[in-house]
Amino acid sequence: MRDLLGMMKEMSGLKAKMEAMQAELETTFVEGRAGAGMVVVTLNAKGAMKGIAVDPSLMKADEKEILEDLIVAAHTDARAKIEAVMAEKTQGLMGGLPLPPGFKLPF
Repeated sequence: MRDLLGMMKEMSGLKAKMEAMQAELETTFVEGRAGAGMVVVTLNAKGAMKGIAVDPSLMKADEKEILEDLIVAAHTDARAKIEAVMAEKTQGLMGGLPLPPGFKLPF
């Protein structure tokens, strides 16, 4: 029973840490790149797009499809980086908690 009470106490402290982490994610930015950096997409760690930069050489009518593909690829790259940031932050947050193997938190 003592272990359960200790775990409940840790979980209550975890709520404040999770709220702080959510606020930090708003100001954590990642860049996804495609086409050797010709397209750069900037997202915050919550996935909101904050910016896009396109090399002027891609602004030709006959390269429209290439540009569209590069934007999608850069966004995909940024999303993968967000997942890595989230995994790292979650690992730091959950370190030390006695969670069962395979247990995932819903965030």
